This record gives sequence, C-alpha cells and structure tokens, in this order.
Amino acid sequence: MARVMVVDDDVTVREVVVTYLRAAGYDVGEAADGESALADLHDQRADLVVLDLMLPGIDGLEVCRRMRAKGDDVPVIMLTALGSETDRVIGLEQGADDYVTKPFSPRELVLRVDSVLRRVGERGAVGGTVSDGDLVVDSTEHTATLAGRRLALTVREFDLLRFFLGHPGQAFSRDELLKQVWGWSFGDQSTVTVHVRRLREKIETDPTHPTRLATVWGVGYRWEPAT
Repeated sequence: MARVMVVDDDVTVREVVVTYLRAAGYDVGEAADGESALADLHDQRADLVVLDLMLPGIDGLEVCRRMRAKGDDVPVIMLTALGSETDRVIGLEQGADDYVTKPFSPRELVLRVDSVLRRVGERGAVGGTVSDGDLVVDSTEHTATLAGRRLALTVREFDLLRFFLGHPGQAFSRDELLKQVWGWSFGDQSTVTVHVRRLREKIETDPTHPTRLATVWGVGYRWEPAT
C-alpha cells in the first residue's frame, strides 16, 4: 500500500483530502506545517507528498527545496490557492512534480495522485537501460548518470528524459508530451516548459544553448542523439 503524506494547515482541507485518499486505498499521514512534515519524512519515507504552498513557518516551496537539496526524490503534488502562472512555475522549479489549484475537486486530486504513482510503478515495470553517449538511464534501478555522475531527477524529469531517449530525433509538441509523459489529456503546457528547462540544467553543458534537448521552433522539442 502506497503511503501519501498530506501537508496543509487548513484542517478542513486536510481532513477532506485524507478521507478521499484513504477511501482510494492509500495509507495516509498528515502534517499541519512544514517543520512537522520534514520531521515525519525523515522518520518514515512517503511514496508521495501532497504539499500546500502556503504554510505557517516554513512554506511549501521551502519544504520542497529542502527535500530536493538532500536528494529526496519522492514525488510532490503542490496545492496552491494562488492562480497565476508565475506561482505555479515557481513550484515546479523547486522540484514539484505536479500542482493542483485551490479550490479543487478531491476526486481530481486523487486521480493526480494515481497518475503520478502509476508513472513511478511503470518506471520499474519497463526496466532496461537506455544510453546516449555518456548519459545512461536505468529504468530498473531508477537512476540516471552523466559521465558517471548520478543525476538528481524528480519523477517527472526522469520520465521525460527516458521518453526522449526512447524517441531520438523525433519532435514532440508540449501537448503530445503532456499526454505521453504525464498521461494528461489536458493541462497547462507551461508544466512541460519548466521541466524541459530543469532537465537541461542537469544534462546540458550550456543549458542556454542546448545541444541534446533541442527546441524545434513552432513544434516543441526533439532529442538530438550523440554522434
């Protein structure tokens, strides 16, 4: 049974989310602030974290940043009452894998949780190793290395990289990537843009002039295999 940690200082929101997740078959832990969440995650690893952006003390962005800084790759779905694209992008840039804007449907949130955890499970099910020059992605061990150095990738970054390596030389639109990598039939395409930028920062010698994950103007992105 997958364990989900729900972090939200709003008691009503937290109770609703916990109730729906438990009804969906998840083992659920909960915390009302960032410090408590980090302490719980230190003591007991979660398979996914539902994390509110606005928390007392340490906010959700800082919680996510600290998790990623210590190499914790547990998937994070961020809850935010802030509707602007800038706020959503900041969350993704700190390492969130997905976001849901308040007010939201609890059923939609459960579906998002299902989607992210299904992708995690599929990574191991696919198995095998894909390489491109000095870049190696091992789906069985859930690792990616560049010139022998292990890369710290979120779930979505790993899935995106593996997808591109599996389709070298093919151009994909952001909408196609949302469907193929995220499993969404609709969604905010800026999600793809942010993840591509973060991935470039980890695999490109010069992220501002990418040579591996290239932009195809008017289309989207294409993986340029090593020669």
